[in-house]
Amino acid sequence: MIGKLRGLIDSYGEDFVILDVGGVGYQIHCSARTLQTLPPPGEAVALSIETYVREDQIKLFGFKSDIEREWFRLLQTVQGVGAKVALAVLGTLPPADLANAIALRDRAAVARTPGVGPKVAERIVTELKDKAPAFANVDPAVARLSGAIDEARAPRPVADAISALVNLGYGQPQAAAAIASASRSAGEHAETAQLIRLGLKELAK
Repeated sequence: MIGKLRGLIDSYGEDFVILDVGGVGYQIHCSARTLQTLPPPGEAVALSIETYVREDQIKLFGFKSDIEREWFRLLQTVQGVGAKVALAVLGTLPPADLANAIALRDRAAVARTPGVGPKVAERIVTELKDKAPAFANVDPAVARLSGAIDEARAPRPVADAISALVNLGYGQPQAAAAIASASRSAGEHAETAQLIRLGLKELAK
């Protein structure tokens, strides 16, 4: 299976890029957002690849990061979500925003994706609530804050925000570190939703 390709951009199609790798042109399907971030033809790029093998075809899907590829795989565990819909979701919401939407059960954010109705959006935020990948490592400087919050004694919004990040797949120290930093920047009266957003930004650094 192909897991990564590095080469020169040859040309673009409506939903794919042709990547020249040592003289071989690979057609790689990407989200609209990923295509917009790729360089012009002739420049080098590396893409994480998901390979689909069917009886009648082999199809490659490309992503700017392994994290985005993990989300692509995860989204397809939801009933009614195939490769096309998963790619469309990632074209609408980058991984950090998707994690944020799931943590806050924000169906409307997911439903902004073309082809995704309210029912599918509801299934995505519900079924992925406890499965979302830990898609970033906490900076060591932030990790030192992990002991700064005693969850049992923390204000309710802080404790709820930590719990939400843990449910997204982060370890307890990571979650506490991120929310400690978020709480410092947002102030003591910050609400849970704001802390979750700031915490996810810390984790995505």
